[in-house]
Amino acid sequence: MNEQIEKAKERFGQLLEEQMARVERMKQQKDFVDYQAKDQIVIGIAGGDGIGPAITAQAKRIMEFLLKDAVASGKVVFKMINDLTIEKRVEAMKAIPDNVVEELKQCDVILKGPTTTPRAGDPWPNIESANVAMRKELDLFANVRPVKVPEQGIDWVFYRENTEGAYTLGSKGFAVNEDINIDFTVATQEGTERIIRAAFEYAKKNKRTRVTAVTKANIIKATDGKFLEVFYNIAKEYEGIEADDWYVDIMTAKLVDEKRRQQFQVVVLPNLYGDIITDEAAEFQGGVGTAGSANIGKKYAMFEAIHGSAPRMVAEGRDIYADPCSVIRAVVLLLSHIGFQAEADKLEKALDICTQTERKVYTTGRSNGATSAQVADYIMETIEKL
Repeated sequence: MNEQIEKAKERFGQLLEEQMARVERMKQQKDFVDYQAKDQIVIGIAGGDGIGPAITAQAKRIMEFLLKDAVASGKVVFKMINDLTIEKRVEAMKAIPDNVVEELKQCDVILKGPTTTPRAGDPWPNIESANVAMRKELDLFANVRPVKVPEQGIDWVFYRENTEGAYTLGSKGFAVNEDINIDFTVATQEGTERIIRAAFEYAKKNKRTRVTAVTKANIIKATDGKFLEVFYNIAKEYEGIEADDWYVDIMTAKLVDEKRRQQFQVVVLPNLYGDIITDEAAEFQGGVGTAGSANIGKKYAMFEAIHGSAPRMVAEGRDIYADPCSVIRAVVLLLSHIGFQAEADKLEKALDICTQTERKVYTTGRSNGATSAQVADYIMETIEKL
């Protein structure tokens, strides 16, 4: 028994050393990149696997259409990244092959298609999620997910912490013995401050008047307690923005409350709660297939659909009928992030028309619906009419 405890202490000590080194790296970080000050913005297109290449191809078409002048002048260039597939990842036995990591770091921002994460029973070996690995490698600490349903009074923006919480050491928990398994959750001062400040800065810039924190600080007292403490300390710096907090269990209920949910504007959450709450929130907009996602760091940013790779659709030859709207929603966030706000606004308005108001062309996932290319054509035709 004593030997088992000593081995567990040693492993825990190693994890602490890793996290302390990560904190020091965070302290050395510079400010966010000013993309418009750059001579050239490199947009990486990583199709991923499954339906990813099919839908990201349509998103790229729309970006080329909206940014044609910037592309012609050389301000914007596209870089194709083809090896972020499950086959290449398994071949390298890494979440992201080394050559792909280098290609990603040659880009300023990345539009990423869904990638397969193997699970028990799958034909693939157990390798780490490419998303988790990319967030760590590029330090993409803020996962930003907007959800908007005007007719229900819903206009939410979620800031989910991406690199800490229950997920940061998700693959490094261990069995002390056959009776006890241990996992960890992590909250650092630097990591907590930067996600909360990012949420308040967004609220300030976009004239939002309320920021809400979601925790379970009454039970998870050390890490969630720290998150809440930092939240209210930072809130004091933002005059005119109301700060409040909810526990994650009651928050899941309040999003369903038709009167209460209209009061939420910007929501900031630790990693695990953010993953759960944003999927629930996306259902109001039509499901995870309708929502885009931004993963933002100070140097790099990655934008993606929030649904999976749907390998069955590919196996059945139906990938051309996949709905591209989620990854196209991610393009709205990408364009805004790199300073093309007018183009982002046009695309968002066209998407709202095409998916909610008119909905003349839509996918069903099968041949009785539109192809993803036809949906992209419909969106671009709608943009031209605006």
